[in-house]
Amino acid sequence: ALITYTIRDFIQTADGFRQSMRKLADIGYRAVQISGVKPEVISPEEIAVVCADNGLTICATHEPSDMILNKTDKVIERLNRMGCKYTAYPSPAGFDLSKEEDVTLLIKQLNVAANAMCHAGICLTYHNHAREFVPHGGETVLHRIYAETDPIALQAEIDTYWLQLGGGNIIDWCRRLKGRLPLLHMKDVAVRENNTPTMFEIGYGNLDFKSIIHEAEAAGCQWYIVEQDICPGDPFESLSTSFDYISEHLVS
Repeated sequence: ALITYTIRDFIQTADGFRQSMRKLADIGYRAVQISGVKPEVISPEEIAVVCADNGLTICATHEPSDMILNKTDKVIERLNRMGCKYTAYPSPAGFDLSKEEDVTLLIKQLNVAANAMCHAGICLTYHNHAREFVPHGGETVLHRIYAETDPIALQAEIDTYWLQLGGGNIIDWCRRLKGRLPLLHMKDVAVRENNTPTMFEIGYGNLDFKSIIHEAEAAGCQWYIVEQDICPGDPFESLSTSFDYISEHLVS
């Protein structure tokens, strides 16, 4: 699968969304994670129809952080209208992860929202960045999020790029989250000559995706979702490059 955030600039209109889904299907993708689509531009029902017409399964979504925590019922309704089971809390917006009270509040609110979704047949996952690796009493915030929430209700969407930048071990986290890892963001990383970490197409950075996928499979991962926030040129070309590498080297 891929997340449509990568092509966010091309899906700001209903027509742009339709054309983009056709391009993704032509590349060979068979599933999408919906993100970066404005709700006032295209309805959940229309998103579902366009994706189905192009042979694309809606495997998951990203929903606004505030909506997930404070308007959980509306998120449940939106996913039901789209026929989608999985969503992800994209980022701890508005929380200062260096403050104990903010971390405690975030964990509490995530747990409440996740349980509400779980009772409605929706699975909430947590999408990490590097900032969750701020140390807290000998542990990182990410450790605490998973340790202090319901493991059935709140599950994981590991982002390989950000986990690597945060200093975590991707293989270790796949093992740690066994049975709790339905979604994985595949995002490669390498360093430019100016010592700047950069997102690369899958297979063109330094991550060992064969080993990562092996451990994610063992953890029960359901969907492998290509993401590249920043592309060197046309994002469809980057997505095609990633797809070709995955098809040739990572799919048995």
